[in-house]
Amino acid sequence: MIITETRLKGWGNSIGIVLPKKELKKEGLDIDDVVEVKIRPKVNPLREAWGMLNGVKPRSGRSTRAVLKELDKEFSKYD
Repeated sequence: MIITETRLKGWGNSIGIVLPKKELKKEGLDIDDVVEVKIRPKVNPLREAWGMLNGVKPRSGRSTRAVLKELDKEFSKYD
C-alpha cells in the first residue's frame, strides 16, 4: 500500500495526480495497471482538534489555549 501526499494537477479537461515512481515500483505497479484510489483532503490534526475545542471551557476552568500550551510544553520534553 502506498500512502503519499500529492497535489491535484490540471490535465486537459480533467484533474490528475502524480504518484512517485519509486513507490509504485516497490508495490510492483506499472503504467496501465488498475489500482484503487481513495482521496481525502489533507488536514492538520491539531487544527482540526482546535476547531472542535475552540470555545469549549474545560472542567479545569482554563482556556483551551492554556491547555494546548501546557501540552506543547509537556511534549517538548520528548524531542
